Amino acid sequence: MTTILSRRNLLLSALAGGLSAGLPDDVIGATPSGLKLGEAQAFSFETLTAQAKNLAAKPFVQAPVRAADVLQEIDFDAYQQIAYKPEDTLWEGEAYPARLFHLGRYFKQPVRIHLVEGGQAQEVIYDPGLFTYGPKAKPIVSRLPGDLGFAGFRVMNRQGPIDWLAFLGASYFRSSGELAQYGMSVRGIAIDTAMPVPEEFPRFTSFHLEEQENSLVIYALLEGPSITGAFRIDASNPKQVLMDVECRLFARTDIARLGVAPLTSMFWYSEVNQRNGSDWRPQIHDSEGLALWTGVGERIWRPLNDPPRVMTNSFLDTNPRGFGLLQRDRDFTHYQDDGVFYDRRPSVWVEPKGTWGEGEVQLVEIPTDDEVQDNIAVYWVPRNPVRAGDSFAFDYRLHWTATEPFPVPVGHVVATRRGRGGLPGVRDEREKNAKYVIDFDGGDLAARTQTKNPAMPAVTASRGEIINPYALPIVGTTMWRLYFDLKADGDVPVDLRAFLRGKDGEALTETWLWQHFPEQMRKP
Repeated sequence: MTTILSRRNLLLSALAGGLSAGLPDDVIGATPSGLKLGEAQAFSFETLTAQAKNLAAKPFVQAPVRAADVLQEIDFDAYQQIAYKPEDTLWEGEAYPARLFHLGRYFKQPVRIHLVEGGQAQEVIYDPGLFTYGPKAKPIVSRLPGDLGFAGFRVMNRQGPIDWLAFLGASYFRSSGELAQYGMSVRGIAIDTAMPVPEEFPRFTSFHLEEQENSLVIYALLEGPSITGAFRIDASNPKQVLMDVECRLFARTDIARLGVAPLTSMFWYSEVNQRNGSDWRPQIHDSEGLALWTGVGERIWRPLNDPPRVMTNSFLDTNPRGFGLLQRDRDFTHYQDDGVFYDRRPSVWVEPKGTWGEGEVQLVEIPTDDEVQDNIAVYWVPRNPVRAGDSFAFDYRLHWTATEPFPVPVGHVVATRRGRGGLPGVRDEREKNAKYVIDFDGGDLAARTQTKNPAMPAVTASRGEIINPYALPIVGTTMWRLYFDLKADGDVPVDLRAFLRGKDGEALTETWLWQHFPEQMRKP
């Protein structure tokens, strides 16, 4: 069974948005007054990669947690009272100022932080005086070692004391994107997700930060029982957040399931499965669907689901052009949450660079009954098995966006709805079926009518019977709506596939995919 970290733990990285103010106008050339740096050493991505390769040839040694009992006392509330001092901000006054995170209950393993300039790196020496402490946190922290170390770092907006990028916990990192609202996360790598063995969480153990003219370059060393890695992440936020990733991986042991460019999110319910939710809000999700752009050019939209059991779906491909977890619906009234603003959560798109070869995009969906757990994972799995001693190179760009970076050129799915089959107000055998209603917009759909170049349904099911599929333009809009009923007995899931086509068979829309669970329709 898979384990995905608690969202409450991960969301701590966003706490600092309102904790610091009054930033000075220092220039990066000088070290902030409270900051101490170690001895300068030569550094490059090549040396980091060589270090990762050398570590992979040695047995993994788990670093012991120091002062674990004391760190356990730094709970959610105490952690909010610990803030990095603004006057010791790295690169204050420059484009990418950064601040450091303290250790606590949810982040007990320290990471090493280095500053890079001119091919030389100096480690930032931990000092408890770099932080301020509230009344609950101060007596706890006073019992910690003076050389404890840092938990991670965050990158601030130049215009004010709000962060837009945070690295905190295992190999997780998050950005608030262009709508300035944290949501889903990205990981360095995923190991054995949704397997019958415990999931492994390799972690970034050290960072080297280098401010360049137009970006912040983040070099990260990854270590875990099964794998090591070197990452070069070139991050910028001119409007949308872009992160160019160079990933070099070295297998320590055989790995049953290697997940590259893993995305982690939360989905409870949307318009398609509102009956699963017990909350008053209409929809609750960080991401509403998985979008795929296959190597042969097909565009696919798979709405996310809260399944009755853990489900892993694989989408075979060769040299994918991209995939991502998207929040397409930006209408506040569809969420009605002015506290965490699900309508502003970023979409994240993975754009592979070069050829990734054969493999599959895997989607893992884990049942949930609340919004505090990350229950969705998506990643690329290479076709060939991973053996001890293997090495891999994957390069890709991460887009943290409000809209899709590569818009679908044909019609795209706007909404998916599901309900009782048959006709409204007629209770007969047909009500045992499920009715699906899918709205499409875009492409040339607005120019089509029922009598002039109509859009026609194309619907298939892995089992069961598709009943009365048809499509109509939605009056007063540019959209078309596809309707069909599904008759499927038993509890075996049904894989559905649908799109709108022209009279000559050409695809007018992206392909809609869905996994139907008959037992979900039997809920009261």
